[in-house]
Amino acid sequence: MWFNFFGTLNTCFILFSLIGVYSQVRTIWRRKQEHKQHPTHILSLKMFMVSFLAYYSFFVYGMSIEPFNHYIVWPRLCASVLVSIILYEIWRDRKTRPSFLCFSAALALLLIGALFGVIGTAYEDQGQQIMAVMIVCITGLIAHGYYSQITLVLKAGETGALDRKMSAFILLMDISTIAFSLSMGLTQGWPLLLLASVSAITKIAVLYLFRWVRFSPIARARRAAQKEGFCMAESSQQ
Repeated sequence: MWFNFFGTLNTCFILFSLIGVYSQVRTIWRRKQEHKQHPTHILSLKMFMVSFLAYYSFFVYGMSIEPFNHYIVWPRLCASVLVSIILYEIWRDRKTRPSFLCFSAALALLLIGALFGVIGTAYEDQGQQIMAVMIVCITGLIAHGYYSQITLVLKAGETGALDRKMSAFILLMDISTIAFSLSMGLTQGWPLLLLASVSAITKIAVLYLFRWVRFSPIARARRAAQKEGFCMAESSQQ
């Protein structure tokens, strides 16, 4: 009973998180329509790549366990697609080799995942252990990726193209995922519990930064310093 209740609740909150990720996509598109010089300014490539891997790992993990877990699979697939769109926009904006490699890797993994869903079957116990180890590794990458994003905001004194709704909605999803993982039992649910807990901590930190950039004198000073440096660079080119 609790499994179905928290599974349904988690699915609802995952749908909210999809709204949040889509809000980030819309923020990028809006900045492009406003002809911003860099529509993906401040967005961390590392953070969005590990976010993709996090969604993707649970998408595959949900297909690998028995029975097939619809609560995990379909919402994570949708989220993976949306984050891959963000990776595409980062590549279009920056035209760097790392951004191209990240977007290409995301696209390839989506194709592989779709193929696995069509012809694959549930893993044996050893395969599930491998998936669990992969999720632990991705949890470490999430911590590193969000550290990179937090560092960028602290250095710039601004949040740039970062969307607050995305972090807020994903935080709600993380909290519901923690409850859902506990209802599954620690034997099967501990990978979700670990990743969701780390993800929730990072989202709280990012949400705090939106307040920090508004009220901190340090943030204002860093924004002013960056603006002054940009103006001096333009003057030297004229």
